[in-house]
Amino acid sequence: MVMTIDAKGMYYRELNKMIRTAIEDGETEFVLDNINGQRYIGDGIKAKAKITINGTPGNDMAVFMNGPTIEVFANGQDGIANTMNSGEIIIHGMVGDVIGYGMRGGKLMIEGDVGYRVGIHMKEYKSQVPAIVAGGCAGDFYGEYMAGGVMILLGLGAGEDKPITGDYLGTGMHGGVIFLRGEVEDYQLGAEVAVLELDEKDVKLVTKYVKEWCGHFGHDVDEIMSKPFIKLKAISSRPYGNLYAY
Repeated sequence: MVMTIDAKGMYYRELNKMIRTAIEDGETEFVLDNINGQRYIGDGIKAKAKITINGTPGNDMAVFMNGPTIEVFANGQDGIANTMNSGEIIIHGMVGDVIGYGMRGGKLMIEGDVGYRVGIHMKEYKSQVPAIVAGGCAGDFYGEYMAGGVMILLGLGAGEDKPITGDYLGTGMHGGVIFLRGEVEDYQLGAEVAVLELDEKDVKLVTKYVKEWCGHFGHDVDEIMSKPFIKLKAISSRPYGNLYAY
């Protein structure tokens, strides 16, 4: 049975308490209608649950989330999936800034553009490999200080007046991998990254995530994969080691 909540005019604390209490009582599926900026939805929840959001959630959705699936049928705001441990987030729209900060696991699928400083300090440990796949373009500092995980940017809508990313791409990056469906100029890159061609293993990995993304948003896999990708990797695992005092 699905628990439907009409959140029109509801204060975020009341809404989040209602969801947590219902999960403690065994509820596993929610539909949240008339969401309009309520913050912290899904934060800290450790359970297998599905939360469908009709409307635009507020900042810091799914922070420290551990297990649920959240699907948003609108845009998202800032701070989504910060320090997320596991689960999946699907957003039928675009999102704001600082997405996936310190993300440690799970998947974040976004149909449209992403803002500034996406994937800062993403990290991975053994089988915990977080992934962010976005269909549009990104702002500055994409992949800043990235330490692990996979980021894929498809660049749909990119063109002469709209580059696939902004500047400072991969600044401070020291782990993980970024795949871009398109080209970037040298001046856009952080000094810590190298641009490489994909090998067979990379193509399989990208294809796997692109199939998932297309399944959520109704795009054609072959069409997406027909345009070449580039790979960005860190040159060093300790890019600022010479700054440390011993």
